[in-house]
Amino acid sequence: MPLPAILTDFVSLLFPQVCLACQEPLARGEDHLCTICRTELPYTDYHRLPAEQNPLARRFWGKLPVRYTLSYLRFQKHGRVQHLLHQLKYRGQQAVGRVLGRWYGRELLDAGLHAAFDLIIPVPLHARKLAQRGYNQADSFAEGLAAGLNSRCATDALRRVAYTKSQTRKNRLERWQNVETVFEVAKPDLVYGQHILVVDDVLTTGATLEACCAVLLAAGAREVSVATIATADR
Repeated sequence: MPLPAILTDFVSLLFPQVCLACQEPLARGEDHLCTICRTELPYTDYHRLPAEQNPLARRFWGKLPVRYTLSYLRFQKHGRVQHLLHQLKYRGQQAVGRVLGRWYGRELLDAGLHAAFDLIIPVPLHARKLAQRGYNQADSFAEGLAAGLNSRCATDALRRVAYTKSQTRKNRLERWQNVETVFEVAKPDLVYGQHILVVDDVLTTGATLEACCAVLLAAGAREVSVATIATADR
């Protein structure tokens, strides 16, 4: 049974919810991000560009065929997006991924991509990392995207079979060598003949997403696309 509005306001006064980007108190009706932060987030709008004009698409040219290369926000050091990703990845705020995924999914829907993807699959964590963190940050973004796009999400279709070190300080070749043999398709029947949207939190060189897409295509996926919360300069 919902609380009366006056009691809800009293609870909010004592324990105010704060914007996950700027930490300022949220007003009534605001959903995890305040209106100012939501307005001023650095959106890419790359989904509105033809593929040949999308700068992200170039990161996969000559490597494997990726139909759509999508990213919601631009990553800026010490900015709102970095803070949001930190909240999602290290502070247990899975709602960040779901909310951003839902918002982005609706934008993709409005851009005519409502029927483009048969299945949304997040980049998996290794079981050891999953046990340490307790959740996979890409799962919540995938679930939000699926809700916004009215699509299906399968968080268990891919499996990470080898534990790898952090990619943060590696160059592109080192990143690829670090992940080229660490993924396998756990449910081949689910991906066969489908257009798969593979999602992660950040796109840098694209090595991890490339490795996931490669095993999906090898397992019979008809097409692959990628989407991330944010894109970082290489």
